This record gives sequence, structure tokens and C-alpha cells, in this order.
Amino acid sequence: MKIGAIIQARTSSTRLPGKVLKYLPYNSKVTVLGQVIRRLKKSSLLDMIIVATSTDIIDERIVDIAVKENVTVFRGSLDNVLERYYLAAVEYDLDIVVRVTSDCPCIDPGIVDYAVINHLESAADYTSNSLIRSFPHGLDVEVFNFNVLEKAYLEATHDFEQEHVTPFIYKSNPESFTINNISADEEITAPDIRITLDTIEDYALLCTVYDYLYPTDNFFNIGDIVNLFKVKPWLKLINKNILAKKSFNNFDDELLEALKLLELQELYRIKKFLEENVDSCIK
Repeated sequence: MKIGAIIQARTSSTRLPGKVLKYLPYNSKVTVLGQVIRRLKKSSLLDMIIVATSTDIIDERIVDIAVKENVTVFRGSLDNVLERYYLAAVEYDLDIVVRVTSDCPCIDPGIVDYAVINHLESAADYTSNSLIRSFPHGLDVEVFNFNVLEKAYLEATHDFEQEHVTPFIYKSNPESFTINNISADEEITAPDIRITLDTIEDYALLCTVYDYLYPTDNFFNIGDIVNLFKVKPWLKLINKNILAKKSFNNFDDELLEALKLLELQELYRIKKFLEENVDSCIK
């Protein structure tokens, strides 16, 4: 059985372009993507690590980082990330795929191994630690069988299913798969901590976390992170107002999320207009 982690990475992120190329720790020589790769190398169960990026010329730097870190590179579609995952898994003959995103530089290899073991022992089709949130945002891992990925690739038709890889499994067709969610132990349960990278505020927080923890242990774990936030709860204020990027498969849910964003940006007039005309807006 061949288990491989596929890290999706691109430089053209919408909210913070080039985010995975930023240095962490700040002013160091290691990129965010480099940290993700180095941390995954500490896993005891992964047979290989693949950085899956696009064929776009702007992603040449992604390739350079992967080569420097001595891991495999696969290049495919920029927008159809599901296809990119599937073709990478086919090319390297993976039986089990571990999905990690390149904007999670605090990913814990211990959690990755725990997810893989739980997935195999439960004989699940798909395992995640974020369907019901108990771990901090930014320590997300998904594990799924190749045949499940293949079914998603062959049958997914919606843009959000192709862009985000796994919604076809757990959102569009949960009845067709054995879905498994793993939860954090009580002492490390912290769903209110956000240590993923989508915005400049997220980057400021990650730089601060690395400043505190990295000098002592380059591979600090979830326990270290949760303890740091307990000792210094003010850290949560740095990116407190950031809303996680989400995908929606219907107009109603997307409209409700838009209203939240308008409230956050204090765009009250347009928010009021939408609320007053919600019946005509919802199809």
C-alpha cells in the first residue's frame, strides 16, 4: 500500500497573492511552502510527498521550492485542482491520498499520522479532522482512498467540487461514502485558533507564533500551539475578524455569507438593501 501526501500549491491566491512564497520565520530563508514540506517529512507513515502545482509560468517558483526541498513535483490544471490531484495520484500510483494545503505551515505530522491510522483502522472511504471542527484552523488533514478520488474526478461537475477537491465526497454525495471525522483530545481542542494563511493578518500571527515557538523547536506541535494561545490569548486578536474562505453549492447559503461579509466591512446600506429584497434575490 502506497500512501502519499499531495500538497496543492499556487502563487495566484486571490486574497494574498504569493502567500506560500512568504518567509517564515519572518526574514528567514524558508518559505511557507518549505515549512509545510519539512513538517510533512517528519511523518512516519508517508511514502512520498508530492507538490501539485499548475503549469502556469508564475508557478515556476513553486517548482523551485519543491526541488530544493527534494520532493516530487506534479504540474496540472490551474483551476481544476481535483483533476490535478487525480492525475498526480495516477502518475505516482498512490493507494491512499493525504490532502494538505500549502497555506498551513503549522501542520502537525503527528496529526497526519493519526488521521492515516484512524482512516485505515476504520476502513473509511474518507477521513477528515475538520468536518466537525475541534482542531485549530490550519492543522487540517484529509485522507481518502484512490478509488474515491477517481469517482470524484469522473463524476464531479460543479466548479466548487473541482476547485476544492473533496466537496464531491463529503458535501455533494455523503451517502455514497463511508465518511469518518476525527476529533481532538480535550486538552488540545481549540477550534477558535486560526493559524492558516489567507490574509496579511494571518501572516502577522504566523510570524508571531514562529517567533515564540520555532527557536526552541523547529517542529513544534499542536500541544505547543494550544499552550501558547492559553498563555497569550491576545494572539487571537491579530486575525480575529478574518472569515475563513468557504465554498457553497447553493445561492441561499452564499447570500447569507455575503451578508456577513458586508456587516464585517460596515457596508450597511447594501446589506440592508439585500435583506429587504432577499425574496427577490433568492432563486
